[in-house]
Amino acid sequence: MAIILGIESSCDETSAAILSGRKILSNLIADQKVHAAYGGVVPELASRAHQQNIVPVVQEAIKAAGIDVAQIDAIAYTRGPGLLGSLLVGSSFAKGFSMGLQKPLIEINHMQAHILAHFIEDNNSIPQFPFLCLTVSGGHTQIVKVDSPTSMKIIGETLDDAAGEAFDKAAKMMGIEYPGGPHIDKYATKGNPERFHFKVANVGGYNFSFSGLKTAILYFLRDHTKNDPDFISNNIADLCASIQDSILNALMQKLEKAVHEYNIKEVAIAGGVSANSALRARLKEKEHWKTHIPNFDYCTDNAAMIATAASFLYEKNDFGDLKNAPLARMKF
Repeated sequence: MAIILGIESSCDETSAAILSGRKILSNLIADQKVHAAYGGVVPELASRAHQQNIVPVVQEAIKAAGIDVAQIDAIAYTRGPGLLGSLLVGSSFAKGFSMGLQKPLIEINHMQAHILAHFIEDNNSIPQFPFLCLTVSGGHTQIVKVDSPTSMKIIGETLDDAAGEAFDKAAKMMGIEYPGGPHIDKYATKGNPERFHFKVANVGGYNFSFSGLKTAILYFLRDHTKNDPDFISNNIADLCASIQDSILNALMQKLEKAVHEYNIKEVAIAGGVSANSALRARLKEKEHWKTHIPNFDYCTDNAAMIATAASFLYEKNDFGDLKNAPLARMKF
């Protein structure tokens, strides 16, 4: 079984993992707390933090896996999509490591890796091909038809803002600290999702649009806090529950449509928002399809998913080129 070092640096988390076959031997993530003060990721600060973190994170991942550097068969890294400065740090390190060890380099699409995280050995269930994957994060919202580990097609995606961004921006408007999505999820468990109503645009096909929702929340909060400065704090649970309900309704409506029209009974979720407890609960409630949810550790950005995606390419001898530059926008 091939031993692969995976490196993830697409946004604000520096991660390294060691994979043997489909088994994760180690998966380390260094978070960047500096962005909380700004209410969002600052690209320049993110790239600087990656430069500080990448060497110790890789060293610790190798040590935790209990292997010698010479045992590594290939080095995989996120080529894109993501923040260009952050991607440059990870790609440069991976290329240097590849040259030093004289081992092949494997380029990974970050969004495809989220989907293939389902094939890590210690997940509860592994989807059967073909399956539909709802991939939801801070930067992307997609419905993907997955025919094989190397054959995927986006059948629907957001036309503007991602669902994860809508969560974070709504949280910021309410004074909730970054990242806001997990906090909204927590508040929502104590709130009434039918207390307030926020409309999400219903666009064609399997596509999504969340920019209008953000505007609606902004005006709603502005109008209500004019008369009651404590409106948000007094209604935080109901606000979070109502906002979350609007976003999840939009996601589930399009996913249901895709399942029916493609007649596919295997459904998976991936990306940071797949950690949302209400989304997980809604998917599990569905009896007309089999739901696959990755372990919590593999929902957010991590190198284990990069190494797993690379394992399929390694089997096909599909290696990268040292000349290839990272891509902020990368096609599927």
